[in-house]
Amino acid sequence: MNLPLYQVDAFTDHPFAGNPAAVCPLDTWLPDDLLQKIAAENNLSETAFFVRQEDAYRIRWFTPVTEVALCGHASLASAWVLYHELGYREDTIRFLSASGPLAVRRQGPLLELDFPASPPLSCPAPELLVPALGRKPLAVLRSDDYLVLLGSPEEVQTLAPDFGLLARLDRRGVIVTAPGAETDFVSRFFAPGVGIPEDPVTGSAHCTLTPFWARRLGRNRLRARQLSARGGELECELRGNRVLIRGRAVLYMAGTIRI
Repeated sequence: MNLPLYQVDAFTDHPFAGNPAAVCPLDTWLPDDLLQKIAAENNLSETAFFVRQEDAYRIRWFTPVTEVALCGHASLASAWVLYHELGYREDTIRFLSASGPLAVRRQGPLLELDFPASPPLSCPAPELLVPALGRKPLAVLRSDDYLVLLGSPEEVQTLAPDFGLLARLDRRGVIVTAPGAETDFVSRFFAPGVGIPEDPVTGSAHCTLTPFWARRLGRNRLRARQLSARGGELECELRGNRVLIRGRAVLYMAGTIRI
């Protein structure tokens, strides 16, 4: 069996930056254990699989160790492949996912993700969080992930967390954020419990970051940077109970899986 495979760097306009995602278009679904093996073999933070379903695409995302309910950068990468490699001509792509209907639209040179907002709520810091990060937060909140507020980009940039302790927390991952210097806010994202020690650029985390910073800054349109080693730029907008996330993507590799 031969399957097409693309590797796309998302939330960047040049290779070797942003977040690399594998994209594997399918005609029909393969067994779940095979999808997981392909994702493990790719060994990227996410591999996206999609199958056409009438006028939309059913999409699923796998880390090297598990399936997840939502992934931004691999959705952006999948849309890029549909537009630029598979001849999709409409302005909007509809994805059907475990997190409900999603959309990706062309916005000039950018692609715009339309995702559900996931506003965080204040909570006590879990016992392992502070020793895991080695920093005392200004605030701790939670949604699908814990959100930790620090005071400066430098504090976020220089974090060297204990991944073993982070993996023992009861949420998917930990978002660490602070006000930005050249952008409205900065962040990093750690999810060792689902096989991603640090994710380079995390679209789904911005479903939580955007409502948090929109409320804090008093405006709905925001510019963000994720301070991983690869780095990435995002434009975010809170629109009701949805978050619009805009970014660029670039193809790194196209090939064939032989199974």
